[in-house]
Amino acid sequence: MNTPFDEEPHRRPGLFSRLRASFLTGVVVIAPVWLTIWLIWSVVGWVDSAVLPLIPQQFQPEEYVGVNLRGVGVVIFLIFTVLVGWIAKGILGRSLIHFAESLVDRMPVVRSVYSGIKQISETVFAQTERSFEKACLIQYPRRGIWAIGFVSTTAKGEVSDRAETGGELLSVFVPTTPNPTSGFLLFFPEEDVILLDMSIEEAAKLVISAGLVYPNEKDPTQPPE
Repeated sequence: MNTPFDEEPHRRPGLFSRLRASFLTGVVVIAPVWLTIWLIWSVVGWVDSAVLPLIPQQFQPEEYVGVNLRGVGVVIFLIFTVLVGWIAKGILGRSLIHFAESLVDRMPVVRSVYSGIKQISETVFAQTERSFEKACLIQYPRRGIWAIGFVSTTAKGEVSDRAETGGELLSVFVPTTPNPTSGFLLFFPEEDVILLDMSIEEAAKLVISAGLVYPNEKDPTQPPE
């Protein structure tokens, strides 16, 4: 006879529990693959729907093959973009762009929208000094609380001159979680910024996952091998 103090024998999980565990494991495996394929398929379809209507009907791929080929619009867009970039690098292209921008500067509302979009595009797609340099740790919003940041550049101009600090100031972007596209631009003395060994991509994964994905899952305190 069992008493209340007797330990319960270890029970094997039931059929429903095993099925539920297998189902959740399958979801974890399938969801990233399915969402990636769906996102790529949707983006390709969106580009096709925006590009193909601009092509004359006699040149539509569907007229020759009889079926709607998904992705043709993406290929046409890539070729067109490369061609525009090649022309823009030349003297004629730069002259045309300068002339067009001078016209846009005379339009009050259009000027504000165009300049804002241009700055965002240059920041996102520039492959020069406008990219983040290193991931870092800073104490924010107060001492004793640590946050992940991205060092963009050394502060220059009036910001550097008027700051009451004896050394250099670093521009640090502190992203929000789980959306790293928003955040705060902060200026820290160089000695208050701890540079990390992890790459920008690894630090971004750490921020997006709310601290669940570390560069080195075996030992988060150590840099990745």
